[in-house]
Amino acid sequence: MKRFPIITISLLLLIVFNACNKENDIDKEKPVIDLSGPDAFPQNCDTLYFGESFNFKVLFSDNVELGSFSIDIHHNFDHHSHSTEVTECQLDPKKDPANPFVLIQDYPIADGSIAYETNLSVSIPSGNGSGVFDEGDYHFFISLTDKEGWSAQKGLSIKILRR
Repeated sequence: MKRFPIITISLLLLIVFNACNKENDIDKEKPVIDLSGPDAFPQNCDTLYFGESFNFKVLFSDNVELGSFSIDIHHNFDHHSHSTEVTECQLDPKKDPANPFVLIQDYPIADGSIAYETNLSVSIPSGNGSGVFDEGDYHFFISLTDKEGWSAQKGLSIKILRR
C-alpha cells in the first residue's frame, strides 16, 4: 500500500515537469525584417520607375524558423499611412487614382531557414489594358511570417515615376 502513493506522486511530478519543458519550446518571438544592410532595396523614400525592374533585397531572420513573405505595392494618392519608418517622405498633392499600379505577391521560404536574404527581380510594367499606370506616391509593404504564425511588417513610402 505504501508504494501506491509514492508511484502516484512520482507520476504527477513527471507529468508536471514534462508540461513545463514543452512550454519552453513555444516560439514567442516575431521574425525580423532587416533593411539596414548596404544592399537593402528599396528603402523608405526611394524612387522606382515604370517599365523597369529592380532587385528586392532584404534580410529576414527568425529565432526558430521562417515561413513566407509577401510584398504589396499599392498607391498612396490619398496619403493614408501604415508606414513603419520614422523618416517622412515628400508627398505629391492628393489625387484620385485613374489607373494605379498594384502588385501583391507571396513567396515561400525554404523549410528550416532561420535567415534568408532575398534577391528577387521585380518588374514594374508601364501600364496595362486600361492604359499607362498613374505616377506618384506608393507604398511598398513587406510582410514576413514565421512557421509558428508570428508576423512582422515594414511599410515603406516610395514613388513610382516614368523616366
